[in-house]
Amino acid sequence: MDIIIAKQYNFSINIYQNLTSLAYDNTCKYLAEKFPAAFVYRVIRIWEQDPELLLSVPGLLPLATLSQTNSPRTLLEQVANRIATMEEPNQQADLVACIQVLAGLRFEKNLIRQLFRKESMRESVIYQEIREEAIEEGLKEGRQQGLQQGLQQGLQQGLQQGLQQGLQSGLQSGLEEGKKNEALSFVTRQLTRRIGSIPAEIQEQIQVLSVQELEDLGEALLDFAEASDLVNWLNQRHP
Repeated sequence: MDIIIAKQYNFSINIYQNLTSLAYDNTCKYLAEKFPAAFVYRVIRIWEQDPELLLSVPGLLPLATLSQTNSPRTLLEQVANRIATMEEPNQQADLVACIQVLAGLRFEKNLIRQLFRKESMRESVIYQEIREEAIEEGLKEGRQQGLQQGLQQGLQQGLQQGLQQGLQSGLQSGLEEGKKNEALSFVTRQLTRRIGSIPAEIQEQIQVLSVQELEDLGEALLDFAEASDLVNWLNQRHP
């Protein structure tokens, strides 16, 4: 606001501001109630403007492609001819980049490429900046999508593998546990018959034996005559 007032005071010129509202809200009304300054906006409809003025100013050539005309192609050719007469390569490249963007609102892509060299646009700093932003945005979006898909696939595969491994492990553990319980029960019954009641501390040592060790004990107990034979056998296996 200070800058606008200063320019009006120093240069005695009218400064117009343009305000574009994309969606209905009460913001403008609140601003008007809050600030006493009056704002006057002039709406400029490019498609109603005479192209002659726009064609005469190099910086307005991109807008000229959208100005009033009965022959849009002829107008675009006039813009292309004006660009071709420019001697400054950098200015030419930047204008071509802007023209190709704005002209795309009215003209077919093939016609634009036909009248304006693609190489000139690539030399533009503006084009390079837009291109870099597009590439960066594309890479960012690609990384996000790739990460999301990778996480989803990894999670799905992980769940499937985890479920499969869990089932296999659970089944195997269950079978081993059942086999061990069966072997332990058999050995305990046979030992009781051979040597009588088994002390609690000896039972604890027997319970930690593996299935293979229980099977070995089942064969060895046929030679046991008393409890000391069992103790000696256990001490040899687990000194």
